[in-house]
Amino acid sequence: MPESRVDRSQLIPQESESESGFDALISLWDLDLKLVDSSKKFKEHVGLGSRTGITLRQAYPALAKPALAAIVQLVIDTGQPRTIRLDASMPKKCDLLLFYIRTGLLVIEIDGADAKKKTSSEDGERARLIHQATHDVLTGLPNRRQFSAELEKLLPASGEAGPALMQLDLDDFKPVNDTLGHGAGDVILQLAAERIKKTLGRNGTVYRLAGDEFAIIQVGSQQLFEAERLADALVAEFKKPFVVNGISLFVGVSIGVAVAPRDGNEGEQLMKAADVALYAAKKEGRRRARTFDPSMLVVVEQRELLRRSLRVALQHDEFFIEYQPLVEPPFTVVGFEALMRWRHPTLGIIPPAAFIPMAEADGLMSEIGQWMFEEACREALTWPVNYSLAVNLSPAEFLTPGFTDRVSQTLDVVGFPAERVELEITEGVLLERTINNLDTLNTLNVLGIQISLDDFGTEYSSLSYLKNFPFDNIKVDRYFIRDLLQDKKSQTIVRSVITLAHGLNMRVTAEGVETAQQAAWLQGEGCDRLQGYFLSPPLDVDRLHDFIKQRARVHPAVTFDEVEARP
Repeated sequence: MPESRVDRSQLIPQESESESGFDALISLWDLDLKLVDSSKKFKEHVGLGSRTGITLRQAYPALAKPALAAIVQLVIDTGQPRTIRLDASMPKKCDLLLFYIRTGLLVIEIDGADAKKKTSSEDGERARLIHQATHDVLTGLPNRRQFSAELEKLLPASGEAGPALMQLDLDDFKPVNDTLGHGAGDVILQLAAERIKKTLGRNGTVYRLAGDEFAIIQVGSQQLFEAERLADALVAEFKKPFVVNGISLFVGVSIGVAVAPRDGNEGEQLMKAADVALYAAKKEGRRRARTFDPSMLVVVEQRELLRRSLRVALQHDEFFIEYQPLVEPPFTVVGFEALMRWRHPTLGIIPPAAFIPMAEADGLMSEIGQWMFEEACREALTWPVNYSLAVNLSPAEFLTPGFTDRVSQTLDVVGFPAERVELEITEGVLLERTINNLDTLNTLNVLGIQISLDDFGTEYSSLSYLKNFPFDNIKVDRYFIRDLLQDKKSQTIVRSVITLAHGLNMRVTAEGVETAQQAAWLQGEGCDRLQGYFLSPPLDVDRLHDFIKQRARVHPAVTFDEVEARP
């Protein structure tokens, strides 16, 4: 998440010379010798105005001379301060005082003729600038610069008692940001930082690395035991709600723990081990802590193998599509949903939940989705003309520029009528670029394509979506169907969704129908369409054609109680 937009002018004191009584000519530079921060008077003195991305040579051309450049490098290499006397080519004749601090900052202070009359205010200005460059503006925690410097100082560790590193990632933070805005997200980050500091106490240091990522470094004699105990305490602490503007929000934390020198004795090694442990914690369900174990690398390596294989899967014809029937009571097949599958040459069938997030993250989903849509349309041309085709859209595919043009062109090229197409999107798609999303959905609607809201009830279920977006169908998630006959709450929710949808002139499809009893209950409540293994599992192309022929022989008046699921 982007941090709060903070006016940089508020970070650096702006007193005029008459108000402050001193010239604060101080600048901070990173190890690439690019300007990190400075006082306003420094920029005025050197004539830089409001320019950004300034290099040391641009500010001080004289420092390009080999002899002076060598002195700058010497300060960085040795950490020993030096003074450089500049010649009259500068706007004002002055000395440069160079310092180096372990957080990777070169500090340059311009010292004029009255250098001996330095005031405590000037020292405070320098300290304030250094603090700003080494701490996170939003939370006040040490930032990634300080984290890297501290890890560099502690490693490599000698003996058995090295530092412990914990990588922390907030769980379910993005929905807060997306639904309540970045202001609420900033409050959560501030509260999370305070919660971590309170739980940590004096047993280590917490850093904010970026977004909702934090890290903790602990030093002590029993690091593994202490780190695991702290990690469990943090997980428990984050199970308590955060209260923002009177609203209780639940944002958990996943933690990866690694200890030097056992899990790595260099900064990059230890960070990788903690990251692998964090990935394991998230993969096991999030809101938990995991300590690095070498066996975790096997999972990561398999994941990377899949990632590499995914890049060539389309070219190697490894993807295929299965189709699951959509049925209207009493037992009329009205169409099929196309479901993507991947047959890996050595690992076998890879479930969509495993590879689609990878495809989205690597920017492959648009190409894969385009192949699927065109292939499914060509297959649907062989069906009876009253059968519709439903296709899932990933958020990455939906948000790709030119998406509606590609859909329209594909339908034209294949010759498949738009009125027989139903595109399914999840609520997560609607969280980004709301105005563009509405334009996209309206364009699809104008083309004659049906729009279905998938997995309704499991994400945010905002009624504003139903009011503002042109949906034709709502799909009730299988979570509410699974225990439908035993759970009165599920019955109430499903019944309410059906009533709500019909009141908005929308159809309702129930996913995950497994039994004749569930089907009969849903039919009795007026559910428009059913989908699930009771009716039929997903079918490959060959079995799909057999299914269509077989269902053509079933009398349309047959009820669910009289029909057994056929493979």
